[in-house]
Amino acid sequence: MLLAGVFSAALGLKGFLLPNGFIDGGVTGISLLTTELTGISLSLLIVLINIPFIILGYFQLGLGFALRTLVTILALAVVLLLVSFPTLTQDKLLIAVFGGFFLGAGIGLAVRGGAVLDGTEILAVYISKKTMLSVGDVILIINIFIFSIAAWLLSVETALYSVLAYLSAAKTVDFIIEGIEEYTGVTIISARSESIRQMVTEKLGRGATMYVGKGGYGSHGQHPGQIDIIFTVVTRLEVTRLTDEIDRIDPQAFVVMSSVRDTKGGLVKKRPLH
Repeated sequence: MLLAGVFSAALGLKGFLLPNGFIDGGVTGISLLTTELTGISLSLLIVLINIPFIILGYFQLGLGFALRTLVTILALAVVLLLVSFPTLTQDKLLIAVFGGFFLGAGIGLAVRGGAVLDGTEILAVYISKKTMLSVGDVILIINIFIFSIAAWLLSVETALYSVLAYLSAAKTVDFIIEGIEEYTGVTIISARSESIRQMVTEKLGRGATMYVGKGGYGSHGQHPGQIDIIFTVVTRLEVTRLTDEIDRIDPQAFVVMSSVRDTKGGLVKKRPLH
Protein backbone atom coordinates (compact mmCIF):
# COMPACT_ATOMS: atom_id res chain seq x y z
CA MET A 1 0.00 0.00 0.00
CA LEU A 2 2.82 2.41 0.80
CA LEU A 3 4.54 1.75 -2.53
CA ALA A 4 1.29 2.08 -4.47
CA GLY A 5 0.56 5.29 -2.58
CA VAL A 6 3.95 6.74 -3.48
CA PHE A 7 3.54 6.12 -7.21
CA SER A 8 -0.08 7.32 -7.25
CA ALA A 9 0.85 10.57 -5.51
CA ALA A 10 3.85 11.03 -7.81
CA LEU A 11 1.61 10.58 -10.86
CA GLY A 12 -0.82 13.18 -9.54
CA LEU A 13 2.01 15.63 -8.91
CA LYS A 14 4.24 15.18 -11.97
CA GLY A 15 1.59 14.06 -14.45
CA PHE A 16 -0.99 16.72 -13.62
CA LEU A 17 -0.41 19.40 -10.99
CA LEU A 18 3.26 20.35 -11.25
CA PRO A 19 3.52 20.85 -15.06
CA ASN A 20 0.51 23.16 -14.93
CA GLY A 21 1.41 25.21 -11.87
CA PHE A 22 -1.40 23.92 -9.65
CA ILE A 23 -0.94 23.28 -5.95
CA ASP A 24 -2.63 21.22 -3.25
CA GLY A 25 -3.22 21.76 0.44
CA GLY A 26 -0.98 20.92 3.36
CA VAL A 27 2.75 20.31 3.21
CA THR A 28 2.44 19.17 -0.41
CA GLY A 29 0.80 22.47 -1.29
CA ILE A 30 3.50 24.47 0.48
CA SER A 31 6.16 22.48 -1.38
CA LEU A 32 4.44 22.96 -4.75
CA LEU A 33 3.96 26.68 -4.13
CA THR A 34 7.62 27.13 -3.12
CA THR A 35 8.78 25.16 -6.16
CA GLU A 36 6.60 27.28 -8.44
CA LEU A 37 8.02 30.52 -7.01
CA THR A 38 11.67 29.59 -6.48
CA GLY A 39 12.44 26.63 -8.73
CA ILE A 40 13.83 24.61 -5.82
CA SER A 41 13.48 20.84 -6.30
CA LEU A 42 10.09 19.55 -5.18
CA SER A 43 11.72 16.33 -3.92
CA LEU A 44 14.00 18.27 -1.60
CA LEU A 45 11.23 20.51 -0.29
CA ILE A 46 8.85 17.63 0.45
CA VAL A 47 11.50 15.96 2.62
CA LEU A 48 12.71 19.11 4.38
CA ILE A 49 9.28 20.55 5.18
CA ASN A 50 7.99 17.19 6.45
CA ILE A 51 10.92 16.55 8.82
CA PRO A 52 9.48 18.61 11.74
CA PHE A 53 6.16 16.84 11.35
CA ILE A 54 7.84 13.42 11.33
CA ILE A 55 9.57 14.32 14.61
CA LEU A 56 6.22 15.46 16.01
CA GLY A 57 4.69 12.20 14.81
CA TYR A 58 7.34 10.26 16.71
CA PHE A 59 6.27 11.87 20.00
CA GLN A 60 2.55 11.72 19.23
CA LEU A 61 2.15 8.35 17.47
CA GLY A 62 5.30 6.36 18.15
CA LEU A 63 8.54 5.24 16.53
CA GLY A 64 6.97 2.76 14.09
CA PHE A 65 4.68 5.40 12.60
CA ALA A 66 7.53 7.93 12.33
CA LEU A 67 9.83 5.43 10.57
CA ARG A 68 7.14 4.36 8.10
CA THR A 69 6.34 7.98 7.34
CA LEU A 70 10.01 8.87 6.86
CA VAL A 71 10.61 5.96 4.49
CA THR A 72 7.44 6.73 2.54
CA ILE A 73 8.26 10.42 2.13
CA LEU A 74 11.84 9.62 1.10
CA ALA A 75 10.48 7.12 -1.45
CA LEU A 76 8.14 9.79 -2.83
CA ALA A 77 11.03 12.23 -3.14
CA VAL A 78 13.15 9.65 -5.01
CA VAL A 79 10.30 8.76 -7.38
CA LEU A 80 9.64 12.43 -8.12
CA LEU A 81 13.32 12.95 -8.81
CA LEU A 82 14.07 9.90 -10.94
CA VAL A 83 10.83 8.70 -12.55
CA SER A 84 9.35 10.49 -15.55
CA PHE A 85 5.59 10.78 -15.94
CA PRO A 86 3.86 11.97 -19.11
CA THR A 87 1.75 15.13 -19.02
CA LEU A 88 -1.59 13.49 -19.65
CA THR A 89 -3.81 16.49 -20.45
CA GLN A 90 -3.81 20.24 -20.95
CA ASP A 91 -7.41 20.75 -19.86
CA LYS A 92 -7.35 22.67 -16.58
CA LEU A 93 -10.51 21.09 -15.22
CA LEU A 94 -9.23 17.57 -15.90
CA ILE A 95 -5.87 18.49 -14.40
CA ALA A 96 -7.49 19.70 -11.18
CA VAL A 97 -9.88 16.77 -10.82
CA PHE A 98 -7.59 13.89 -11.78
CA GLY A 99 -4.45 15.43 -10.30
CA GLY A 100 -6.31 15.67 -7.01
CA PHE A 101 -7.69 12.17 -7.48
CA PHE A 102 -4.30 10.47 -7.91
CA LEU A 103 -2.70 12.55 -5.18
CA GLY A 104 -5.57 11.78 -2.81
CA ALA A 105 -5.40 8.08 -3.66
CA GLY A 106 -1.70 8.12 -2.80
CA ILE A 107 -2.30 9.83 0.52
CA GLY A 108 -5.15 7.45 1.36
CA LEU A 109 -3.13 4.35 0.52
CA ALA A 110 -0.27 5.64 2.66
CA VAL A 111 -2.64 6.10 5.61
CA ARG A 112 -3.97 2.57 5.16
CA GLY A 113 -0.36 1.38 5.17
CA GLY A 114 0.28 3.08 8.51
CA ALA A 115 2.06 6.28 7.42
CA VAL A 116 1.31 9.71 5.95
CA LEU A 117 2.60 11.55 2.90
CA ASP A 118 1.66 14.93 4.33
CA GLY A 119 2.61 16.08 7.80
CA THR A 120 -0.34 18.48 8.12
CA GLU A 121 -2.50 15.76 9.65
CA ILE A 122 0.06 15.15 12.40
CA LEU A 123 0.18 18.86 13.22
CA ALA A 124 -3.62 19.03 13.20
CA VAL A 125 -3.88 16.16 15.69
CA TYR A 126 -1.34 17.87 17.98
CA ILE A 127 -3.04 21.29 17.85
CA SER A 128 -6.49 19.80 18.40
CA LYS A 129 -5.26 18.29 21.68
CA LYS A 130 -3.99 21.68 22.85
CA THR A 131 -6.91 23.86 21.74
CA MET A 132 -10.67 23.74 21.25
CA LEU A 133 -10.23 23.31 17.49
CA SER A 134 -10.98 19.98 15.82
CA VAL A 135 -8.58 18.23 13.45
CA GLY A 136 -10.76 19.31 10.51
CA ASP A 137 -10.77 22.93 11.71
CA VAL A 138 -6.97 23.04 11.88
CA ILE A 139 -6.53 21.53 8.40
CA LEU A 140 -9.11 23.96 6.99
CA ILE A 141 -7.35 26.99 8.51
CA ILE A 142 -3.96 25.86 7.19
CA ASN A 143 -5.34 25.31 3.69
CA ILE A 144 -7.19 28.64 3.62
CA PHE A 145 -3.87 30.29 4.40
CA ILE A 146 -2.06 28.32 1.67
CA PHE A 147 -4.65 29.02 -1.04
CA SER A 148 -4.87 32.69 -0.08
CA ILE A 149 -1.11 33.03 -0.61
CA ALA A 150 -1.46 31.17 -3.91
CA ALA A 151 -4.15 33.61 -5.06
CA TRP A 152 -1.92 36.55 -4.14
CA LEU A 153 1.39 35.26 -5.56
CA LEU A 154 0.16 33.25 -8.55
CA SER A 155 -3.37 34.13 -9.67
CA VAL A 156 -6.92 33.83 -8.47
CA GLU A 157 -7.68 31.38 -11.29
CA THR A 158 -4.78 29.13 -10.34
CA ALA A 159 -5.83 29.25 -6.69
CA LEU A 160 -9.42 28.32 -7.58
CA TYR A 161 -8.33 25.37 -9.71
CA SER A 162 -6.00 24.36 -6.88
CA VAL A 163 -8.93 24.42 -4.43
CA LEU A 164 -10.77 22.10 -6.83
CA ALA A 165 -7.75 19.78 -6.89
CA TYR A 166 -7.66 19.83 -3.09
CA LEU A 167 -11.37 18.97 -2.84
CA SER A 168 -10.90 16.11 -5.30
CA ALA A 169 -7.95 14.83 -3.27
CA ALA A 170 -9.84 15.12 0.01
CA LYS A 171 -12.85 13.16 -1.26
CA THR A 172 -10.55 10.49 -2.69
CA VAL A 173 -8.71 10.18 0.62
CA ASP A 174 -12.05 9.68 2.40
CA PHE A 175 -13.08 7.00 -0.08
CA ILE A 176 -9.76 5.16 0.08
CA ILE A 177 -9.74 5.14 3.89
CA GLU A 178 -13.45 4.53 4.47
CA GLY A 179 -14.50 3.31 1.03
CA ILE A 180 -16.83 0.39 0.62
CA GLU A 181 -15.75 -0.84 4.06
CA GLU A 182 -17.45 2.04 5.83
CA TYR A 183 -19.42 0.64 8.72
CA THR A 184 -23.18 0.96 9.15
CA GLY A 185 -24.97 0.44 12.43
CA VAL A 186 -28.34 -1.25 11.93
CA THR A 187 -31.14 -1.31 14.50
CA ILE A 188 -33.95 -3.78 13.77
CA ILE A 189 -37.32 -3.82 15.51
CA SER A 190 -39.43 -6.81 14.60
CA ALA A 191 -41.92 -9.26 16.05
CA ARG A 192 -39.70 -12.00 14.60
CA SER A 193 -36.53 -10.76 16.26
CA GLU A 194 -35.21 -14.21 17.15
CA SER A 195 -35.34 -15.39 13.52
CA ILE A 196 -33.58 -12.23 12.40
CA ARG A 197 -30.94 -12.65 15.10
CA GLN A 198 -30.22 -16.17 13.90
CA MET A 199 -29.94 -14.93 10.32
CA VAL A 200 -27.47 -12.19 11.32
CA THR A 201 -25.26 -14.44 13.42
CA GLU A 202 -25.45 -17.69 11.46
CA LYS A 203 -26.02 -16.67 7.84
CA LEU A 204 -24.12 -13.35 7.74
CA GLY A 205 -21.60 -14.28 10.40
CA ARG A 206 -21.99 -10.98 12.21
CA GLY A 207 -22.39 -10.25 15.88
CA ALA A 208 -25.72 -9.01 17.21
CA THR A 209 -26.74 -7.34 20.45
CA MET A 210 -30.26 -7.88 21.77
CA TYR A 211 -31.89 -5.46 24.13
CA VAL A 212 -35.42 -5.24 25.43
CA GLY A 213 -37.64 -2.41 24.29
CA LYS A 214 -41.21 -1.38 24.90
CA GLY A 215 -43.62 -0.47 22.16
CA GLY A 216 -44.82 3.09 21.89
CA TYR A 217 -47.52 4.32 19.55
CA GLY A 218 -47.68 3.01 15.98
CA SER A 219 -50.08 3.01 13.05
CA HIS A 220 -52.34 0.55 14.83
CA GLY A 221 -52.47 2.40 18.14
CA GLN A 222 -50.61 1.77 21.36
CA HIS A 223 -48.46 -1.35 21.74
CA PRO A 224 -47.15 -1.30 25.31
CA GLY A 225 -45.79 -4.86 25.16
CA GLN A 226 -42.09 -5.70 25.30
CA ILE A 227 -40.14 -6.44 22.16
CA ASP A 228 -36.55 -7.54 21.49
CA ILE A 229 -34.50 -5.01 19.53
CA ILE A 230 -31.48 -6.14 17.50
CA PHE A 231 -28.39 -4.03 16.87
CA THR A 232 -25.60 -5.09 14.52
CA VAL A 233 -22.77 -3.48 12.55
CA VAL A 234 -22.07 -4.37 8.92
CA THR A 235 -20.02 -2.95 6.07
CA ARG A 236 -21.60 -0.97 3.26
CA LEU A 237 -21.34 -3.99 0.96
CA GLU A 238 -23.41 -6.09 3.36
CA VAL A 239 -26.25 -3.61 3.87
CA THR A 240 -28.27 -4.72 0.82
CA ARG A 241 -27.91 -8.39 1.66
CA LEU A 242 -28.95 -7.74 5.26
CA THR A 243 -32.08 -5.79 4.28
CA ASP A 244 -33.04 -8.44 1.72
CA GLU A 245 -32.78 -11.16 4.33
CA ILE A 246 -34.82 -9.09 6.80
CA ASP A 247 -37.54 -8.60 4.18
CA ARG A 248 -37.76 -12.36 3.66
CA ILE A 249 -38.27 -12.93 7.39
CA ASP A 250 -40.44 -9.91 8.26
CA PRO A 251 -41.42 -7.37 5.58
CA GLN A 252 -42.95 -5.20 8.33
CA ALA A 253 -39.71 -4.90 10.32
CA PHE A 254 -38.63 -1.38 11.25
CA VAL A 255 -34.98 -0.85 10.31
CA VAL A 256 -32.87 2.17 11.22
CA MET A 257 -29.37 2.65 9.75
CA SER A 258 -26.65 5.08 10.74
CA SER A 259 -23.06 5.62 9.67
CA VAL A 260 -20.39 4.36 12.07
CA ARG A 261 -16.96 5.98 11.94
CA ASP A 262 -15.03 3.06 13.40
CA THR A 263 -15.33 -0.05 15.52
CA LYS A 264 -13.19 -1.99 17.96
CA GLY A 265 -13.51 -5.59 19.00
CA GLY A 266 -16.45 -7.91 18.30
CA LEU A 267 -16.81 -9.81 15.05
CA VAL A 268 -16.33 -6.83 12.75
CA LYS A 269 -13.02 -7.07 10.95
CA LYS A 270 -10.81 -4.12 11.74
CA ARG A 271 -9.68 -2.02 8.81
CA PRO A 272 -5.90 -2.12 8.40
CA LEU A 273 -5.33 1.41 9.65
CA HIS A 274 -2.64 2.29 12.15
